[in-house]
Amino acid sequence: MQITFIGATHEVTGSCYYLEAAGKRFLVDCGMEQGPNYFENEEIPVPASDIDFVLLTHAHIDHSGKLPLLYSRGFRGNIYTTYATADLCNIMLRDSAHIQMFEAEWKNRKARRAGKAEIEPIYDMEDALGTIEKLVGCPYKECIQITDDIHVEFTDAGHLLGSASIEVWMREEGEERKIVFSGDIGNKNQPLIKDPTYLHNADYVVMESTYGNRSHEEVCDYTTALAEVIQKTFDRGGNVVIPSFAVGRTQEMLYFIRKIKAERMVQGHGEFAVVVDSPLAVEATTIFQRHYEECFDEEAMEILGKGINPITFPGLKLSVTSEDSKAINFDEKPKVIISASGMCDAGRIKHHLKHNLWRKECTILFVGYQAIGTPGRALTEGAPQVKIFGEEIQVNAEIKILPGVSGHADDKGLMEWAGAFEKAPRQVFVCHGEEVSCEVLTSRLENELHYQAMAPYSGTVYDLKEGVFVRTAEPVVIKKQEIKTAKVSSVYQRLLAAGHRLLTVIKHNEGGANKDLAKLTGQINSLCDKWDR
Repeated sequence: MQITFIGATHEVTGSCYYLEAAGKRFLVDCGMEQGPNYFENEEIPVPASDIDFVLLTHAHIDHSGKLPLLYSRGFRGNIYTTYATADLCNIMLRDSAHIQMFEAEWKNRKARRAGKAEIEPIYDMEDALGTIEKLVGCPYKECIQITDDIHVEFTDAGHLLGSASIEVWMREEGEERKIVFSGDIGNKNQPLIKDPTYLHNADYVVMESTYGNRSHEEVCDYTTALAEVIQKTFDRGGNVVIPSFAVGRTQEMLYFIRKIKAERMVQGHGEFAVVVDSPLAVEATTIFQRHYEECFDEEAMEILGKGINPITFPGLKLSVTSEDSKAINFDEKPKVIISASGMCDAGRIKHHLKHNLWRKECTILFVGYQAIGTPGRALTEGAPQVKIFGEEIQVNAEIKILPGVSGHADDKGLMEWAGAFEKAPRQVFVCHGEEVSCEVLTSRLENELHYQAMAPYSGTVYDLKEGVFVRTAEPVVIKKQEIKTAKVSSVYQRLLAAGHRLLTVIKHNEGGANKDLAKLTGQINSLCDKWDR
């Protein structure tokens, strides 16, 4: 009964944990790393085809984004998550596959001109669609029996529509252990979705620490703060450009703006235009409306009860096609532009920054976390210029941060969540935070709550039954980023993954009818005879 820490160790993205218990091998999350990587992550220690199932906390790509890669390497188990997360993954994994394929093609055009080797995307649309078929939607607060000795329960984490903390009970050799994975813990009093639900008992806890070393600035009224930014920017003839995560933060911004418009908090600009320039955000907004019963908070439900849609209003324009997107910047009338990605490192937001950053009358308003090394982080830290599509753009626009708006709990919220346990867990593992955040939260858990706590590095292995470290890994710093996805290598890796999956299939057929086993043996030998070189 062991856990191995793979990703989001002393880093914010790439969440992934590998567990072995009761004869099963499974993952909790399988996320993509976003932004620069500072520490090398160890690989999952078994072939993907040997993994029996995956538990998924929520749909954000840093938690779900490598599931199609897992599928491409032979994984065919179920992926258990909440209903809303399953629906969001349906659009987000397809979008991620599209981005991987588009960026690979763009790099290959440059590579061909330079006479360099081509690369392949880390996965394609077929892998994403195969992954989506494996998603199994589950309700909140209901025991899900995965096997006779493993059962789980999803609890609302208040971070994103469908987000969950996951309680996992495992029984092995007559002994049971419970481990809680916090997922991303939500900030209280956010629009639309409910506050995080606290848990009260666990043997072990794996918790996030994104804001483990700092507090959100207190804001009494988000709508007033946002209205002031819009009013000031429009009065000087500029656009308000909001880099926003397509799923979650965009819907919150629409919630605020609906109220601003309904209460006429911006004067002199009529039914000003608000453009959501993200096909993914448009689809996600529809999913938000579909899951209101299990996920919306009391205030949002009260608005719905009055027959008002809380995230739509007059003047809202949805931009889906490339032509729609291009037309936005030819319209000189002041407007609010909400576009992805939220950290400005990809997507249509880059076009809007190119057209608006150099204009002193405009405002770039940041409403979410900006990872180290991203253009968004550079802008919020005062960069005088940024490079967009190879062109240096002068930063003349006003750079603002809407204080207090975050989908993550701050240090106070994290300590409240951790302090809700009625009895100290045997061990708390602090993950999903930059180096300082991890260390500060670990220290506070030890000194203030008197918990046994530590922040593991990738490759650390812990025996959950015995309560001891099997391996305490040291950090491996990445010195140089190199592309390791040459076309031939990528195709060979898929072949190797297929071989691992074949071995898994053979093992699963142990004890089968002799006639079927003989048939399978003949087919394998025939294939080997054809390809043995």
